[in-house]
Amino acid sequence: MDSLDRQLVHALGVDGRASFSRIAAALDRSDRTIAHRYHQLRAAGLRVVGVVNARRAGHVDWLVRIRCAPDAAATVAAALARRDDTSWVAILSGGTEITCITRIRTGEDYLLLERLARTPRINGVTAHCMLRELAGVGGWPGRVSELTSDQIEAIRPPHTEAGPVGDLTTQDWALLGALAIDGRTTYPRLAAVTGWSESTVRRRLAELLAAEILYLDVDIDPALFGYGCQAVIWLTVRPAALNTVAQTLAGHREIAFAAATTGASNIFAFLVVRDLDELYDYLADRIGGLPGVLQVDTAPLGRQVKSAGRIV
Repeated sequence: MDSLDRQLVHALGVDGRASFSRIAAALDRSDRTIAHRYHQLRAAGLRVVGVVNARRAGHVDWLVRIRCAPDAAATVAAALARRDDTSWVAILSGGTEITCITRIRTGEDYLLLERLARTPRINGVTAHCMLRELAGVGGWPGRVSELTSDQIEAIRPPHTEAGPVGDLTTQDWALLGALAIDGRTTYPRLAAVTGWSESTVRRRLAELLAAEILYLDVDIDPALFGYGCQAVIWLTVRPAALNTVAQTLAGHREIAFAAATTGASNIFAFLVVRDLDELYDYLADRIGGLPGVLQVDTAPLGRQVKSAGRIV
């Protein structure tokens, strides 16, 4: 990826639905050039996806760790990825472990966890409630560091006051489902999916974004930026040091996402580094030196089966 590709990815991180003309004006390029680069990146795997803020939608996110036989990992991971209530499905540890995030409506039974526990070739399942997101909510820092402050302001959408949203309707969930597949789905297509007029779709989408029930994320392989190694770490941190460790992790470029959870390991994080040597240095020098960290559990990410959004 060259500088323009990186600027375009950053621009989509600022506003995933920004028009090619608005991005082109901010980057001093032609609309045609920006559109061409976008479609090239799409072909390479880039996606803009709509992601629902679990708490504001009345849901709770759970981090699930599944230990399974190596010959079952791909099948189990693919089945998990097809579900609408899962995200960030990954195969770890040489194919003996799977992690994913599952979303459960507040007050509902944990049916997915019960089914997993009864599935043949699965040797164990643990689930940890995600208490608070600590870092990476706005995206991995490695892909949002190319634009100047003036360019960011030129791309940023106009501010909309957040008003009362009310209970989410069937049409709302249809809208969110379409955006989870492609966050840049056109207004005519969204109108067809929801049964609303285009003006209603525009208004409702603006309301959901302003109320932070929905946000747009950019899904792209870090390897395109030269970062070929990803891993998951679980930290056991003294409760009195949680806030300090969380603030430190939020400033680390290597952290793609981190959250506080229930369980003995009370922080988990996705790491993005260039290679295994850099992973070692990060664990030894930056994590190992954090006061209050009592234990670190690390697993290289073998294959990302599903990221944010929905599988088509």
